[in-house]
Amino acid sequence: MKASPSSSGVRRSRRALVAGLSMVALLLAGCGGGSDDSKSDRAHGDTTCDGRVEGTAHVTVWFHSGPSGEVATLQQQVKEFNRAQRQVRVELVNLPENRPYTDLVDSAAASGDLPDLLDFDGPNLYSYAWSGKLKPIDSCVPENLREDLLPSIRRQGTYAGRLWGIGTFDSGLGLYVRPSVLKKAGIRIPQGTADAWTADELTGILAELRERGYRTPLDVGLLFVKPGEEWNTYGFAPAVWSAGGDLIDPHTYSTADGYLNSPESVRALTVMQDWAEAGYIDPNKDEKAFDKGRSVISWSGHWRYPEYTKAFPGDVAIVPLPDFGRGTVTGMGSYQWGVTAGTADGDAVWRFLAYLMRPEQIRRMSVANGGIPATNSAVRLAPKYDAGGGEHLFIEQLRDGVARPRPQTPAYPAITRAFSDAFAKIMLDRAPVKAALDQAAEAVDKDLAAHDGYPQKGS
Repeated sequence: MKASPSSSGVRRSRRALVAGLSMVALLLAGCGGGSDDSKSDRAHGDTTCDGRVEGTAHVTVWFHSGPSGEVATLQQQVKEFNRAQRQVRVELVNLPENRPYTDLVDSAAASGDLPDLLDFDGPNLYSYAWSGKLKPIDSCVPENLREDLLPSIRRQGTYAGRLWGIGTFDSGLGLYVRPSVLKKAGIRIPQGTADAWTADELTGILAELRERGYRTPLDVGLLFVKPGEEWNTYGFAPAVWSAGGDLIDPHTYSTADGYLNSPESVRALTVMQDWAEAGYIDPNKDEKAFDKGRSVISWSGHWRYPEYTKAFPGDVAIVPLPDFGRGTVTGMGSYQWGVTAGTADGDAVWRFLAYLMRPEQIRRMSVANGGIPATNSAVRLAPKYDAGGGEHLFIEQLRDGVARPRPQTPAYPAITRAFSDAFAKIMLDRAPVKAALDQAAEAVDKDLAAHDGYPQKGS
């Protein structure tokens, strides 16, 4: 999620988006891949890699157009990989991020024009795997790499007992705070996940900061809280989980009713709506509420760390999201790579992907986009994740289970659409919380019914 994330809330170039969309027809005509019934059967086997690459293989790669540094880094990695050997030739295609990218993937799958290696927002993996767009990659990933992966990366990439995706970076979410301001106000600063502020405690802190002249002390990225935005789900489902609610039955994934609209879910989002109604939340129309000092606390992700520390050198700390009753919970997950269910040689695709998963290459990408390195060996190359380091909380959360993936079900696209719309209504329109969540739960259950509950193939 780089909120991204997918989830990121980071601004993207409108010009690049329009240009990318204008290329769609040409790209669909020019990219090989695809699947038919026999290939779909193959996608649910475990023969993606057999350890051999026959002849010279050409691999087409689709990548979302994220931050310029991220794209430039991958472009350079492709050039260096192609220059270092001759058997696998990689062609990189950059496409628009967010909804246009997802729509393009769906259109390409329907017409049999998927690339060989696909980059996608992590929670979409379950839908792609279920519908036959991907091949499992258990036979490709060596055990030593599997053990080196952060547990969150393994969890994000797993569906129906198989590994379908792997990422070079993960994401972090927390509260950025100004220690100098909090200490002056006599407000305690949490030291880790075990002593997070409670939601009630945070309410009192916001009131205290208001008294001290900070009219809108909390920034939650309200500029990006719009219907359909992934930031809504990535950023604020943790409040629901922390209260004991959920977005869907977490065991059977068979219904959202009684979970998404449960008393616990309603209670968590009522607290957040109360903050909005009290005027504690900055409208953030310029994305600079924290940078400019209007807000002392920012509910945001790892991508903000460089700009925040630049604005206030030596006066930025990251603390856990508030505890709404069952302990702090945070989001996780970002873009992953998957081998599509086409005719490409899985070993050739994996050879390039294995190159991207080298510790030094993961480090290059995480420096470029600020993401959390996906392997323990790459994390060790970055002192800021060490105990006492500026971003240690992010790695602590990913390792100790505080971070939770978005629902691991093929119904996720419907779930995030319903929750995102409800959250926007609650926070922007001040809609009654229970009514908005009832409507969201109904929308999810309609999607489940339309797909017969998304049964696993062969069940």
